[in-house]
Amino acid sequence: MNRTGNGTTQLLGSFLITAFLLPGCMNDQGISTDRKVIDKTSGARIDNNQFVHPGVLNSKASLDLIRSQANNGDAARLDGYSKVTEFVDANPVPTSFPATVYVKGSGSTPTENQIKTDAILSYALALRWAKTGNAIYATQAISILNGWATNFQRLLPDAGTDSRQTYLEASWFTPTFVAAAEIIRFYTVNGNSAGWSSTDISKFQGFLNNLKDNYINRLINEVNYDNNWEVSAGYAKMAVGVFLNSSTVYNGGYDYLMQNIPVIISSSGEVKEHCSRDCWHPQYSLTGFAYAAEIARIQGDNTVFPAYSSRIAKGFEYMEDAFVGAIGCRSCAGQAVFPGAEVASNYYNTSAKITSLRNRQDPYGATGDKTFLGFTTYTHRAIGR
Repeated sequence: MNRTGNGTTQLLGSFLITAFLLPGCMNDQGISTDRKVIDKTSGARIDNNQFVHPGVLNSKASLDLIRSQANNGDAARLDGYSKVTEFVDANPVPTSFPATVYVKGSGSTPTENQIKTDAILSYALALRWAKTGNAIYATQAISILNGWATNFQRLLPDAGTDSRQTYLEASWFTPTFVAAAEIIRFYTVNGNSAGWSSTDISKFQGFLNNLKDNYINRLINEVNYDNNWEVSAGYAKMAVGVFLNSSTVYNGGYDYLMQNIPVIISSSGEVKEHCSRDCWHPQYSLTGFAYAAEIARIQGDNTVFPAYSSRIAKGFEYMEDAFVGAIGCRSCAGQAVFPGAEVASNYYNTSAKITSLRNRQDPYGATGDKTFLGFTTYTHRAIGR
């Protein structure tokens, strides 16, 4: 698969209420001052580092709810949870972690595959611990988070790959590590924490800062593709900002993401890269938007899902039209639906098209290319659906 720039709720409703670019100068939020600001929606940004934790895709309230439902035998919740256990059972916990990860614009390398798999595995283990309270799963998740935080040094392009591919890869796997780390650091099961030490948390923060400063921020300031790259970077930076308790970092990602919603999804709903490329790259963009919107909503900010007259909803509805062959440029019939559809369906729960799109791939596990975290049917399936 060519991934270079030239080619590739109501579930959480009431209980969550509690809870391009040309190279240029960066401002203090990591946003290029060369890019035209479309809509910063500044009133919705986080002030004074006041974050909800856990706060990346899952909150304490949502984790409590799905844990209770699954442990009390809810068939639909357990159906979604089966994807978590399948992934854990199929992927052994690693015992070594490379210092250098080589990334490839078409296909993958062994080290690239490991870091992306390990990110998802750490998240699956965190979810499994949050459901069962079994300390072995927390210990395994911590060993992955610590292993990468201690050993990782750099991303490098494989032979024939543009160096900017490293920026995109970091933007894909970083927020998945963060989603796992938020659960391991902040969630408790029956009053028991996962036991992640403050020393190890500090090392993990250094790992995130390396990825943010040397890769994610560079995508924001050096790439002008107007496609899934920008979305992935905005989503990643928002997630990192939550874990680092940095409103500066979070707001930089939020602003950048909001700028790109109307760039990547037209007023008609057409999503960049569908007609020009394939059926999965536009879903990268939609999944990144949905996950970022969910992070914002957990943080008490419901501005992203409805932004630009619910432009994200229009994008998902456009993809459903593509799956039924109603978009003349390209049919997506029979192809995979990405797990962001579940998150979108939970929020836009009155949209028949989004519900239909979501129902095409139920339950959702991890994506085949390991670009975005999965298991959204377990974490986000709507009550009673």
